[in-house]
Amino acid sequence: MADGIFNIAKGAWAEMVRDSTTDVILMLLKTSETESTLIDYDDVAAMLAGTPVEADFTNYARKTGLTGTLTVDDTNDRVDLDIADQTFSSAGGASNNTLVKVIIAYENAAADATRVPISHHDISVTTDGNDLTIEINGSGVCRAS
Repeated sequence: MADGIFNIAKGAWAEMVRDSTTDVILMLLKTSETESTLIDYDDVAAMLAGTPVEADFTNYARKTGLTGTLTVDDTNDRVDLDIADQTFSSAGGASNNTLVKVIIAYENAAADATRVPISHHDISVTTDGNDLTIEINGSGVCRAS
């Protein structure tokens, strides 16, 4: 597997974030599937109805209402989307997960069927009760060029 953009978000994520910068969410998966299957999901509900399983470790909750930052780079003819690093305090302990994916999505409305997956990123970590910080790449979550 690798990092990538969901098909539904290709060419659209910058416009979504531009329309409402505080509707970005981050969620974690403890199982996923092949990239060619994963990127075909058009919403979070469909994705979770498939093989992927969302994390459920002690103290887990999706990070919602995150502020997405768009940087237009006219010199290199591209746009970067970024969000701040995210920390899950006391992640696990009583119940732990081995995590395989970070999913960044856009929240059109409060139901998973209206949340649009933007990007997926590989991760390999097992929770143990310590804080877990998801470090976003210095170049941002994703880039359109």
